[in-house]
Amino acid sequence: MQALVKYDSRPDAVELRDIAKPPDPGPNDVILEVKAAGVCGSDLHMWQENHSWEISLPLVLGHEFCGLVAAVGTDVTKVRPGDRVACETAAQICNQCSYCLGGAYNLCPGRLGYGALADGAFTRFVTARQEILHAIPEGVPFAHAALTEPVCVAYNALVEKTAIMKPGDTVVIQGAGTIGIMALLVTRLRGASEIIVLGTDVDEHRLGVAAELGASRTINIQQEDPVDYVLSRGDGFGADLVVDCSGVSVALEQAMAMVRPNGLITKIGWGPQPLGFNLDPLVGKAVTLQGSFSHTYNTWERVLGLMGSGQLNLDPVIGGQYPLTDWHSAFEHMESGRNVKSVLVL
Repeated sequence: MQALVKYDSRPDAVELRDIAKPPDPGPNDVILEVKAAGVCGSDLHMWQENHSWEISLPLVLGHEFCGLVAAVGTDVTKVRPGDRVACETAAQICNQCSYCLGGAYNLCPGRLGYGALADGAFTRFVTARQEILHAIPEGVPFAHAALTEPVCVAYNALVEKTAIMKPGDTVVIQGAGTIGIMALLVTRLRGASEIIVLGTDVDEHRLGVAAELGASRTINIQQEDPVDYVLSRGDGFGADLVVDCSGVSVALEQAMAMVRPNGLITKIGWGPQPLGFNLDPLVGKAVTLQGSFSHTYNTWERVLGLMGSGQLNLDPVIGGQYPLTDWHSAFEHMESGRNVKSVLVL
């Protein structure tokens, strides 16, 4: 079967290759026939070899996916062949460490994520543990269900963390890519009073999508200083919450300038660049800075429930659906800003 494989540690070392189909499922495993898979910004980073996380090579890319149950192991009771399911990203965990036993298996040191340390979903069939499968609600198309994972990233950061946003908060979202747009959707559901989305020249279309989905204001930071605008709002002290979805380390300096005293900065985006600025404003403002990574089972159930109830409008987010053979266009259209999200359909 064909698969999209990153085969070397250099830019553009990605191509379609023939790989073997998965073997018969183990007792607790399920074989999924992939129907749709979202292209993530991390896939683009690995394509261009500018990622900052460990990966295995050669590697089948892709970790946002859903499909049909094709076969089940002898101990599988959760799903049956033909079921429509979405799949989490934790291909393997140790099930023995304190994080796994405490429910925070997203932080398991032995976690192998699809499309990073385990072969991913840009192919026809994928093996998955039954514990990480979730039923897709009736009426939710595969192309939408494939985006469960990025919505869960935003939901985990904004709802599940210890320090979270509150109804009525003023929120600034740095970055208008997929996670920034998903953060916009979640902060709207959480009752933010004002949501300001920041982007750059490449985000012109994506900022338009943000406005369509309910952003109070969108700002191209290459044309306007967002700090001046944010500090002109409300009582003039700044935003209650700044969500860094940009993947650029220097965004933290801007976030510290925009957040109010006793405010919150939540960092989702990965940025490998070293910091070249003073962190004292975090102390002077008594600001909480927190990171957020991945998600767990309950997050997926809640997000799929929101999809099933029609509370997440994902149609404007999907800029195009592409066959696997047209993966290059799917990647390029995201990298250029033409699409918020490209979806590969198999």
